[in-house]
Parts: sequence; structure tokens; C-alpha cells
Amino acid sequence: MKFFKNKLAVTVVVLSVSFLGIIVFSVKRDNKSFIESGAGAALNPIQKVFYKIGDSVKGSVDFALNFSKVKKENDELRGKNDEYENMEIEYNSLKEENEKLRDMVDFKEQFSDYDYLGTNVIGKVGNSFLDGYQIDKGSKDGLEVGMVVITSKGLVGQITSVAYNWSVVQSLANENISVAAKVQSTNEITGVVKGYKNSQNKLLAKVYHLPIDSEVKEGDVILTSGLGKVYPKDLKIGKVVSIDEDKGKVMKIATIEPYVDFNKLEEMFIVIPKDKR
Repeated sequence: MKFFKNKLAVTVVVLSVSFLGIIVFSVKRDNKSFIESGAGAALNPIQKVFYKIGDSVKGSVDFALNFSKVKKENDELRGKNDEYENMEIEYNSLKEENEKLRDMVDFKEQFSDYDYLGTNVIGKVGNSFLDGYQIDKGSKDGLEVGMVVITSKGLVGQITSVAYNWSVVQSLANENISVAAKVQSTNEITGVVKGYKNSQNKLLAKVYHLPIDSEVKEGDVILTSGLGKVYPKDLKIGKVVSIDEDKGKVMKIATIEPYVDFNKLEEMFIVIPKDKR
């Protein structure tokens, strides 16, 4: 029995070596014999199986070896992407700040009879901005009740309360504030602007007491008239979006959208007359 086992083992080894020799020999020759072709055809499926297994193993090994490198590169790219996003945010912020400053320089040149003190919004008064804004300047900075507050876009409102190092500003959105106004296109100076909130809770304003035969139209610009000497003349207030007639009071009422977005105020400027007499 042992003899047969040894004989079988020897036969397997001999056949394996023979097949290997045939493969090597057939590769070196250009013209293959019929037997060689047959042997090659018989061995091709086996070669393909071993090739695919070897290729798969090689791919897995390459992936394992390169995984840490790829992960490191991916982390570096993610870090650069975050850095670029932060740079874009900073750029947009600086661009916006530069535009505000440029607008304010142009504004100062137009209204050179006044000085301007910059201030920041530090809070709101009451339950909403309709009740007022708290700013970081007060009596120590020379502020007084009644002083006008603006941005480079236009009129905000006026100071209604002053403490030592802070003050309260009420905007046009508050119905307690009224401003003498005029229509730029018709030069009518009889208007009075008061705050108004529509059914969608959008902060708007209305111009009352316009003549019934006024030619005011949508898109017209509303400015301060300067009457009463509370607000400087020709400050931008807003743009007309609709017009109604009050037949009973014989007047037109224009609804306007203020140029200043009262929900996004962060910085303001206090208008200080150079001559306070």
C-alpha cells in the first residue's frame, strides 16, 4: 500500500514537471505543434485562474500599502478646502466692509455740513427692533436726544434716549417716529413718513398727506424735506412701491420700502451738526 502511495506521488510530480516544461518550451517557440497547442489549451483555464487570484491579491496588497498615503492626502486636501472657504468668507466680509466705507465717504462729501460718529448695535430694546436699538455710544460721546441716525444707504431714525455710555435709537419702522418728506420727482414737500408693517410682517413705511392730484408714481424716491430742521435735507428714505387714494381726507398715500434693512443693522452713524446753535 505504501508503495502505491509513493508511486502516485512520483507520478504527480513527474506530470507537473512535464507540463511546466512544455509551457516554458512553447513560450520560447513561435510555431507550436498540435500537441503543444493542445497542452496550452488545457492549461490556459488553470493559468487564468491563478493569474486572476494573483492579480487580486496584488491589488489588495497595493491598496493596503497605499491606504495610509491616500488617507493622508485626502486629509490634506480637506484641510486646504476648509482654508479656502475661510479665505472666501473673509474676502466677502472685507469686500462688504469696503463697500460700506466707500458709500459713507461719498455720503460725507454730499453732506459736508455735518460730522458723523460711528456706532455699533449692541442689542434691542423691548421685544423687537420695532421698539428700538441699543447702541454703544452715549452722553460721554456727545450724543443728545433727537440726533439723527443713518447708514450709507439712507435714514434709520433718531436717538430717543441717552445714557452715559449707551443710547436708544428708534427707527422709521416704529410708528412713533415721523419724518417730513418730499417726492424727488415732483418736489412735493407736504409728505410725512411713518412706519408701517404689512400683512406679511414686512417692515415698510407710508407717506401721508400727499396732494390728491400728486403725480407720485411707483419707483419714485422719497427724501427728507428738511422741514422742521430735525432731519438734514435730502436724506434717502425709501422707494415707492404702491399708491392709494384717501377720498375722505382728499390725499394720496404712498407705501414705500425703506432703503435701510432694519432687520440687518449692525453699524450706524450719528449725524452731528457742526453748528449746534
